[in-house]
Amino acid sequence: MTAAFIVIEGPNGVGKTTGARLLAARLAARGHGVHLTAEPTRTRLGDLIRETEDELPGRALALAVAADRAVHVGNEITPALREGRMVVSDRYVPSSLVLQRLDGFRLSEIWRLNDFAPRPSLTIYLEEDPEIITGRLEERGTLSRFEKCCSPARELELYRGAYRFLRWHRWRQARIDCRGMNPAGVLAGMLRKIDPLGL
Repeated sequence: MTAAFIVIEGPNGVGKTTGARLLAARLAARGHGVHLTAEPTRTRLGDLIRETEDELPGRALALAVAADRAVHVGNEITPALREGRMVVSDRYVPSSLVLQRLDGFRLSEIWRLNDFAPRPSLTIYLEEDPEIITGRLEERGTLSRFEKCCSPARELELYRGAYRFLRWHRWRQARIDCRGMNPAGVLAGMLRKIDPLGL
């Protein structure tokens, strides 16, 4: 089996977690060994980030997220790829290029903190109508400080900025307009983006 590293990205509430789970299940059904993962990780450091992201000042959070990513790469992503598995990650570097910008960092600063991170085989950005995303977030009840301070429209704009930035750094990327799609439709769209990789 060919190892590959697929990242699913997009604004909070766009459906990344559902998309990543569906994609991992479909790839496994095709006979691939699959490692489904996410950031922040399920380590004690990742749990600490989830518990304290509303309290940590910007630089402390940026450093904590980068440290968690280093753990993620070293303990999960790289070993799984060496074993020939397909890694599907819900969030990765693009999330930092968006969320840390909301804390006042420049893209170049965020990039320097994360320049150790290996380039994925493909990063897929999910996009949705901001009003739909707003409705989903309202249904959650509890919002993070990023969700409170940043509208879905603004977050989508920042993700497009991250896309352009990473294109300059030669990342292989694709975008899917999820408007009007159900989860099965989004999955089909992701598979169309992945199939040209020949996996």
